[in-house]
Amino acid sequence: MVDILNLTFEELETFLVEKLGEKKFRARQIWQWLWNKYVRDFDQMTNVSKQTRAQLKEHARIFWPEVVTTSKSQDGTTKFLLRLADGALVETVLIPGSQGRITQCLSCQVGCAMGCTFCATGTLGFERNMTMSEILGQVLVAREYLNDVAERPILRNLVFMGMGEPLLNLDEIMRSLHTLNSELGLQFSPRRITVSTCGVNPEGLRRLGESGLAYLAVSLHAPTQELRRTIMPKAARWELNDFIEALQSYPLKTRERITFEYLLLGGVNDSLEHAKQLVRLVSRTKAKLNLIVYNPSGDEADPYAAPTEERILAFEQYLWSKHVTAIIRKSKGADIKAACGQLKAAETGGTPCCAQSD
Repeated sequence: MVDILNLTFEELETFLVEKLGEKKFRARQIWQWLWNKYVRDFDQMTNVSKQTRAQLKEHARIFWPEVVTTSKSQDGTTKFLLRLADGALVETVLIPGSQGRITQCLSCQVGCAMGCTFCATGTLGFERNMTMSEILGQVLVAREYLNDVAERPILRNLVFMGMGEPLLNLDEIMRSLHTLNSELGLQFSPRRITVSTCGVNPEGLRRLGESGLAYLAVSLHAPTQELRRTIMPKAARWELNDFIEALQSYPLKTRERITFEYLLLGGVNDSLEHAKQLVRLVSRTKAKLNLIVYNPSGDEADPYAAPTEERILAFEQYLWSKHVTAIIRKSKGADIKAACGQLKAAETGGTPCCAQSD
């Protein structure tokens, strides 16, 4: 049985023509039913002949992730625990913004291989990559949920900042981005999509940049190679200086900048000296900074703490004094463990993510 949601438009055409003996125009019809009208049953495709529908039911399936639990934060953030076809669990988060606009934080792997010391997802280890249908299934679940909300909020932005490192699943990320951009389907502009990486794959970074299918965010979190090696040991295998040099040649659109994400860890990377080092580093690129305050896990074994308000403001003010655009992003969803670094998919609770206000 073919997972029909895991076919790109071109692959769907090939499947219909070569496997089912259909004309190419059927691909356009079926594609719109899948990605624009969100059907889960081939019999709902009313402009497709009964014979074709019968063949589709025989040779293909439509599978959406199963919603295991839905958690709602006091601030409006919504977290879904999803079960995939093989039973694997992942999480995705809807983050409310202004004027009823919603940002969705997407996962791309079951678990994560990076093992960053401040991230709950890293404690899970790595199970496997997610397929395009599993990645985009999160969007289908979100849109169905939002359609039932009385205020009818708009799913406006997508950020690949959930479970997993996107550049370690780049083939499926690229297939997903092409489908997201489809005018016949999900219809997301590249400027509404952000892919976040901690910097592990020079070739992947080049491919993503040349595609022009999404904006880039970089999980930096340390201004020196030494500190990065301590808190992000696997990401630090790509020397920080070499990583920044690669970012200097990253293709950017007019007025586009690379977003650096910097998680402030109390007493670890939040001093004025760290701010000075950070200025010297990011000033080498066309960049802006998102400062994120660490969300303690509540576990007694948690090695990190949130910085004081005084240190947060001093850090931000120093960056601005050196003409570096820096914004303190208020994390959302901490009460349901949906804030930055808290995603840890399990039926008993927890998740890893990026829930930040806009």
